[in-house]
Amino acid sequence: MSIIQSLREKGAWIMTAFIAFALLVFVIEEGLRSKGGFNGSQTTLGEIDGEKIDRVEFEEKMKEMEERYAQQGIPMDENTRVSQREALFSNYIEEAILTKKFDKLGLEVTDTELGDYLYGANPPSDFKQRFTDPQTQQFDPQQAYNYMQTLKRKPNTPEYKAFFEQYFPALVKLKKREKLEAIVNQSMYVPKWLIEKTTNENAQRANFSFVNIPYSTIADSTVPVSDQEVQEYVNAHKELFKQEKAMGFDYVSFNASPTAADSNAIFQSLLNLKDSFARATDNALFLQAEGSQTPFYDGYLSRKEIKIQNIDTIIKVPVGSTMGPYLDGANYTVAKMVGIKAVPDLVKARHILIKTHDQNPRNGQFVQVRDETEAKNRIDSIEKAIKGGAIFDTLCLKYSDDGTRTTGGVYDSVKPMQMVQTFNDFLFSNAPGSKGVVKTEFGYHYIEVLAHKGAMSPGYKIAYFSKPIVPSEETENLARSKAALFTTENRTLAKFNEAAKKQNLPIQNAADVKPMAPFIPGLNGSVNEIVRWLFNEGKVGTVAENPFFIGSNYIVPVVTISYEEGIKDVKSARPNSEYRIRQQKKTAIIAQKIGNASTLEEVSKATNQPVLRADSTAFNNPTFSGGNEPKIVGAAFNKANTAKISAPITGELGVFVIKTDNVYAVANADGDVKTQQAMLQQQMRMFAQGRRNFIDAYKKSIKIKDYRYKFY
Repeated sequence: MSIIQSLREKGAWIMTAFIAFALLVFVIEEGLRSKGGFNGSQTTLGEIDGEKIDRVEFEEKMKEMEERYAQQGIPMDENTRVSQREALFSNYIEEAILTKKFDKLGLEVTDTELGDYLYGANPPSDFKQRFTDPQTQQFDPQQAYNYMQTLKRKPNTPEYKAFFEQYFPALVKLKKREKLEAIVNQSMYVPKWLIEKTTNENAQRANFSFVNIPYSTIADSTVPVSDQEVQEYVNAHKELFKQEKAMGFDYVSFNASPTAADSNAIFQSLLNLKDSFARATDNALFLQAEGSQTPFYDGYLSRKEIKIQNIDTIIKVPVGSTMGPYLDGANYTVAKMVGIKAVPDLVKARHILIKTHDQNPRNGQFVQVRDETEAKNRIDSIEKAIKGGAIFDTLCLKYSDDGTRTTGGVYDSVKPMQMVQTFNDFLFSNAPGSKGVVKTEFGYHYIEVLAHKGAMSPGYKIAYFSKPIVPSEETENLARSKAALFTTENRTLAKFNEAAKKQNLPIQNAADVKPMAPFIPGLNGSVNEIVRWLFNEGKVGTVAENPFFIGSNYIVPVVTISYEEGIKDVKSARPNSEYRIRQQKKTAIIAQKIGNASTLEEVSKATNQPVLRADSTAFNNPTFSGGNEPKIVGAAFNKANTAKISAPITGELGVFVIKTDNVYAVANADGDVKTQQAMLQQQMRMFAQGRRNFIDAYKKSIKIKDYRYKFY
């Protein structure tokens, strides 16, 4: 009994110690993660001059962006998400650069300056539009000022937050940037002496004779280039061999595209449902239940407004009948004529808008300015008041957020599809005198159709039952299984290559892939997963454990290249250096063959190449009868080469020996110095004004680290 008790006591002690140790390890790991231990922070997306970009904050901004898309009824697909992430990351960099410059230069924007901008002659276009009379097209600065003063007294409203916490800070940054650009532009200067020197050089002409000994006269195989020579060349030209972090891989693909049998099965499925579609009384419900690629649009459109394939055939189908299935891009479609009625060319209407969102004209994004519930309650009250006898124009002037409020909210001649969809549908689906509340991206509208104008033409309501031509489960499973088997059985580069050859699978290559590559040439589809695998798990010789589905193929990659940021190694540098090194070595061989020749005729005899001539060669144009050769043209203007032949010169296409006959000047037709000076300075300023040129110039002065590849 005592032995058992002893074991229990010891066991309890051991278990307690083990748990304590495990907890300690957990705490340490969490601490390291939170502080960026081991291989860096798990929440840091990048660093800009030592300032970290927090992933949580970044994701919150992306979430806000997605919500704005959703509010507009636009789903954010993966490609859009990738481009928006890139834009947001660039904004972080731009913000850091500009903030640093603003602080260093002490740039400020005063309330007076901001007021002059908002209420002056050239206010921001979106602000101006909001307070412009639609009839006179005149901006009303007093109305704008009164509105902003009223808004200042409502700090808890969405409108206040939209203007004073988002819009105004953005304007301040914009004005600071304009000041910085002005400073940069005013710093652009071209000295008079440089214009005079350039003008004089551009007027120079030379006549010279030469012998060109092409490099091709010496076989490359006779001039080997060693690794040591490549390394020495790289060391002497480091600026030419800088490289970013990058990787490369080979891959084989297994096609999962729909087969002819898959296509026929989808065609048959629509054919089988064609009669049911024709008999359906609720088209929207039928299309939704059957998973149609095209939702039902319950409105009438004239022939000229319908921009689809086969429309001229479809409009001949009797009401209640169908046409198809027919091929429409990557879908099979059955069209059903639901109804035909006359629709007007133009509609006159009036409305009152209670806004929930404003749209930024620069980027198209919607910003909430009023709570949805508040807006709906207000429009319902307006509708009730009008039904009770209230005057439309009075309510419109007092409450409407639209630019037409001063003219009774009237739109005199609305064309089909001119307005946003739900607004358009109400106008063209209802008879004159119809009234009602409609919700759009901008808010809630109380609309009254006043009149139909112009000619009436046939309008068609058509339902489209469409199915995409996609691979069957059997087709996908077969391709996936083949890819999975290939990667399981071939875990090394050697086995990968051997198996690909045995199975007659073409090996394709993707080289120089950057950490956040949005696409890879040859792969049509999202490459996020394969790029993330490359930079987080991939090492040279590694075959992916699981295939990647990209486009319509299952891809099995093997890593073949890995570059770290820095200077290229010999293997990587050889393709861009070997030719230049060989040129230098061939020049030495040719120079030895020329020996002590003192005339071009002797050079010609020694190299078996003719003596040629170039006349009227311009100093500012490196092209002559021997090709595009800047070094040779430059040498032609060297006075030393008039007395005797030049030493052998390493050109682009061969080795040249020249003798200058004479150098002379032509009349200068470039205009006076001041005009050229002003023109060049203006060109420099225009180049600096380019957004990317302006920011990219500053980017070179800061250190940027990008870790996004670890997460996306």
